[in-house]
Amino acid sequence: MSQSPRRASVSRNTSETRISVSLELDGQGALRAATGVPFFEHMLDQIARHGMFDLDVHADGDLHIDDHHTVEDTGIALGQAFAEALGDKSGIQRYGHAYVPLDEALSRVVIDFSGRPGLYFDADFSRATIGRFDTQLVAEFFQGFASHARATLHIDNLRGINAHHQVETIFKAFGRATRMAVSADERLAGRIASTKGSL
Repeated sequence: MSQSPRRASVSRNTSETRISVSLELDGQGALRAATGVPFFEHMLDQIARHGMFDLDVHADGDLHIDDHHTVEDTGIALGQAFAEALGDKSGIQRYGHAYVPLDEALSRVVIDFSGRPGLYFDADFSRATIGRFDTQLVAEFFQGFASHARATLHIDNLRGINAHHQVETIFKAFGRATRMAVSADERLAGRIASTKGSL
């Protein structure tokens, strides 16, 4: 794997949102975020801290309608940033998994930077909203990420009563699983973890 810094900056501008994401894969777990959606920023912080990624996320979206476009488009931009930062994916482990509990809640995330995008999401949240945040947007965020990072992503909330805990365990597990998947394996130096020779 190249020793050059694994980082990327992506901008996504539509009639609904203006998103910018900067990502450093080998970071210190630092987040700078301004999205106008406080609970979502709290979840982005879980990705950064548990993934040990440095993330800078700024979003100017049509929040007067709702949070949907802002959250979905941030997932898209973050997926694009991962794809760019990983390059040809040589030297990375490719697969990652994590189980994360938070009190009564437990979630599992498994990711494969396979080049074949797909989200397989199973969560029955105990509430429809957390504050003003619509819990349906959790799946929308990860769908955007999986499609544009070109990753296969399995997300299961295995149990939970408190919706905040349920969602937080998903984002924490995602950070940790993704950290594993993008980490370097010296035995794969210059090679792709696939019999096909490409991902």
